[in-house]
Amino acid sequence: MPSGGAQIELGDVTHHNLKQLKKINSVVFPISYSDKFYKDVLTLGELAKLAYFNDIVVGAVCCRVDVEEGKNKLYIMTLGCLAPYRRYGIGTKLLDHVLKIANKRGINSVYLHVQTSNEEAIKFYERFDFKIVGTKEDYYKRIEPPDAYILEKELGQTVDIASIQSQ
Repeated sequence: MPSGGAQIELGDVTHHNLKQLKKINSVVFPISYSDKFYKDVLTLGELAKLAYFNDIVVGAVCCRVDVEEGKNKLYIMTLGCLAPYRRYGIGTKLLDHVLKIANKRGINSVYLHVQTSNEEAIKFYERFDFKIVGTKEDYYKRIEPPDAYILEKELGQTVDIASIQSQ
């Protein structure tokens, strides 16, 4: 948790700070995202946010709404935080933002892909009641292992953010 009055705030992704999102993603994730990805992010509104720690961009989340089998699902395309700023509640704040949007929009579930070797991310999402619901083989190109777990959280259940932050 932030100490000594540190502030965590979320801000919109705009043309003016898109390069900061690109930099965060290039450092946090082992894959590169296309120019089209970033062009599309600018249209996402509240589904794309930058995380600021004392006015410094240290993380981000980008989501989209998918419709599968007649159900609205929120897909977390990216959610990450620079390594030195992990364990300060930044990821929790980003995920809480996503879950609030999903609930407000009547979304049925939230899901994402996580590299099978990324134990830290898997444990993070499991604390929020995400479950591994499948494995997608060869999901990633040019990184090892190439497989991804599909993690999903059915909505309608509540999570006590305060109790998670104290873990």
